Parts: sequence; C-alpha cells; structure tokens
Amino acid sequence: MYIKKILWAVAILGLVICGFVVYQIYSAIFSPNTQFNNETAYVFIPTDATFSEVTQQLEPLLKDITSFEAVAKRKGYLDNIKGGKFPLTPGMNNNEIINSLRSNNTPVRVSFNNQESLASLAGRISVQLEADSVQLYNTFNNSAFLNENGFSDDTKLAMYLPNTYEFFWNTSAEGFRDRMLAEYQKFWNKDRVDKANSQKLTPLQVISLASIVQKETAKVDERPRVAGVYLNRIEKGILLQADPTVIYAIKKETGNYDTIIKRVLYRDLEINSPYNTYKYKGIPPGPIAMPDISSIDAVLNREKHDYLFFVADVSNFGYHKFAETLAQHNRNKAQYIRWLNAQKTYR
Repeated sequence: MYIKKILWAVAILGLVICGFVVYQIYSAIFSPNTQFNNETAYVFIPTDATFSEVTQQLEPLLKDITSFEAVAKRKGYLDNIKGGKFPLTPGMNNNEIINSLRSNNTPVRVSFNNQESLASLAGRISVQLEADSVQLYNTFNNSAFLNENGFSDDTKLAMYLPNTYEFFWNTSAEGFRDRMLAEYQKFWNKDRVDKANSQKLTPLQVISLASIVQKETAKVDERPRVAGVYLNRIEKGILLQADPTVIYAIKKETGNYDTIIKRVLYRDLEINSPYNTYKYKGIPPGPIAMPDISSIDAVLNREKHDYLFFVADVSNFGYHKFAETLAQHNRNKAQYIRWLNAQKTYR
C-alpha cells in the first residue's frame, strides 16, 4: 500500500513536471515576444549574416531573446539564415518571427534622379540597398559589361533611367546593374526606336540630347519645344550652343561634379572638349546627366516649329522666350542679361 502511494506520487510529480515543460515549450514558441509599439518594425539582415548578427538586431525588439534563440535552434533557422528586409509586427511569437525571417523578404523602393556621374549614382543607391558605393561604382564601370552591351565610357550613364523601382534590399551590385539594363532595353521598344530612326538618331543620341533638354528647362510642358529648337539647329547644321554642355565640360575636366556654375562666361566657351557645343557641331558623345523619361519622350515627340533660339524669360520664371531670328533673340537676351547683372550673378 505504501509503495502504491509512492508510485502515485511519483506519477503525479512526473505529470506536473511534464506539464510544466510542455507549458514552457509552448510559451517559448507561441507566446507574444515583441516589445515595440510601431505598426511594423523592419529587420535588415546582411547577406551571409551570422546568427549572432541577427540576434543583435532583434534584441531591442524582443522581450526575451533567449527564448527566441532556443526556438530558432529547434526550427533549424541557424542553418538557413537569409539576407533581406523582414517585417515584424507587434504581438508576434517566436514561431511567427522565425517564419517571417525565413520567407518574408520585403522589397524596398529605390529612387534616383538626374545624377551627372556614375559615382554620384553609386552613392545614392548605396544608401538604399545593401551593396556599398565602391562595389556599385566598380560594377557600373566594368569594361567587359559595357562593351558587351554597346556602351562606352561616354555613353555608360545613358543606361540608367531615373525613376522609382522595387528591389530586394539585399540585391547585389551586379543585380542592380543588370536590372537597369533590362529596364533600359524594355524602355526602348519598337515605337520609341522607330521615332528615333525617323529623326535619324540612335537611342543613345536621343538620351544625350534629352539630357541637354533636361538641364535647360525644368518645365515638362516646355521640353518638346526646347527639343524642337535643338533638332532644328542640327538639321540646319548650326552649333547647338547649349550652356549646360559647357558647364558639364568644365565639371568633367576638373572631376568636380559638385561645382555650382550659375553663369557661363565667354572664356568658358573656349574650353576644348567634345562636350562644348559652342565649338563642336552635333550632339555630344554622351549624356551630360541622366534625363527624365519626360525629356527623352520630348525629343522623340519634338514640337514642330521654326525656332532656333531661346533664353530665360525673367517675366515668367522657369520658362523661356523663343525666337526664329538672331535679331529677335538678341532683344530677348538683353532683358535676361540686365536681370543677371541686377542680381550680381557673375559666376
């Protein structure tokens, strides 16, 4: 009888212990384990991250990092760590957190605008994706890639069309570059290529001219008219005489693309550069910046007119006054020069 009591006591104790263990396991796996109030918290896990690096990022977001580690080991997460941007929401338990880290890599929106060099593009992309600026810059300038895809040192900027794109945060430098090539090729569909051919221009020439249009006017509705001026000059064999190309030539020669030049001086027009459209006829050998799609389409759909000149309209800032003759242009130009002098804009 005494032995039976002992056996019952042992059995009951065993059940209690087993129940406690089961509860602990259940609690570790299924109890909420977050301690942030944001609607969503994001964890950025680098490519080839160690489990220690993952837990360092998670620790401020979790109530109990030890229970997370235990569940992660049990679920085999330590051997299946993936890089990327992963969302966590309040109230998630360890099981849900690990499932999210395994399979919920969330895209980021990557934007860039009218960069004038691949170095500045690399810097802009590096703050939005995992790849660093050196990796990106070297990848952009890979000579084998450029040659294989029909780009030169002068035209390599043309491949990157300013816009907003979705990428996974852990996209490599090569992955970003190759996606941009695919976007470029998709952009140059048959309709756009036919329009370029009808104006006796290649896609790269269109982009180079569009970059000048981009720099000349920020007004999207005016860009087809400005494009028409330059195409009229090309058709007549007249120098483009575009100030932005001279500014770019100065920046390219000095290597300082951050230089701010508000006014082109007569001495600047003497710079011996193929980008100086006061010296060399036709379209420069490459773009002077990354033009918006609106500027590219402005060249492809240029406004038909007889204008050969334009100058800033100080009575309607942002827009320009257009002229068919040099005499008309000189009258328009006089008002702009007076305004510049009044502003004391000498450089």
